[in-house]
Amino acid sequence: MSKRKGAVSHHDREVAELRADRELAVEYLKAAMEGLDDPDERGGALLALRAIAEAYGGLGAVAAHAGISRETLYRTLSPKGNPTLKTLIAVLKTVGMRLSVEPDHAPT
Repeated sequence: MSKRKGAVSHHDREVAELRADRELAVEYLKAAMEGLDDPDERGGALLALRAIAEAYGGLGAVAAHAGISRETLYRTLSPKGNPTLKTLIAVLKTVGMRLSVEPDHAPT
């Protein structure tokens, strides 16, 4: 299948939209991060954080500012990644975000 001239990949379009709309980026990541505690959804959450990192500086720059190697960041923000809390906080801080806690809405 050939790529149409001037066509933009879904991923490139997604990154551009996240870069252009900060509120969208925050809500996108909040929704994705809800999947971190589910092993079947964790990969999607990490890929969402990777897209945010790409939108807000690129993986190389985010890794440098977060104090980790680019290779580590690529590996960490992959579908099978397993970031430490320190790395997660550093990446979020680098892109101008932070972790927060909300009550679980599941019945007790």
